[in-house]
Amino acid sequence: MAITDRQPNSTEPRPATHGEPVPSTRSILTTLAEVREASLAVAKSAQRQLSIYTQDLEPLVYGEEPFLEAIKRLVLARSYAKVRVLLADPSRAVVDNNRFLILARRLTSCIDMRSINSQNPGSAGAFIIADDKATVYRLQASRWDGISDMNDPAVARRYLNFFDEVWQASAPDAQLRQMQV
Repeated sequence: MAITDRQPNSTEPRPATHGEPVPSTRSILTTLAEVREASLAVAKSAQRQLSIYTQDLEPLVYGEEPFLEAIKRLVLARSYAKVRVLLADPSRAVVDNNRFLILARRLTSCIDMRSINSQNPGSAGAFIIADDKATVYRLQASRWDGISDMNDPAVARRYLNFFDEVWQASAPDAQLRQMQV
């Protein structure tokens, strides 16, 4: 199951629970700096769980020190917090000695990583979800064009359902286990 449906326009107000529209928290992303900033904001907003779907653990986004600090704060401040990572191609992250993998090796009880099952078609996209509300999504991981929304539980739930489906069909990768031990 790939997620390809149209995203709502960032100017569309959302209905409020008491009849007043809630201003949109959606942003269009077009540059690495915007993706990096939005991904950091999503990571910082997580209280319980962070789910990352990536092709190769993009070091320019997930290997940056501020992002790694946000991950450490999340999992060390809350004993119940978890970070789950699905990788389409873990070999690049392993060969490049990715900084996120180094952190995951130190925090094995808090950061779970799996390689996407080769029989599962997965997606060419990349996304990060905090809890069940904040999301950064790129339709093509090879491009920086994407959408960020800090408060859209319906969209976050949709991507999280896709993530959970792929997670269940995937297993820990031997390369990742060697890095994490």
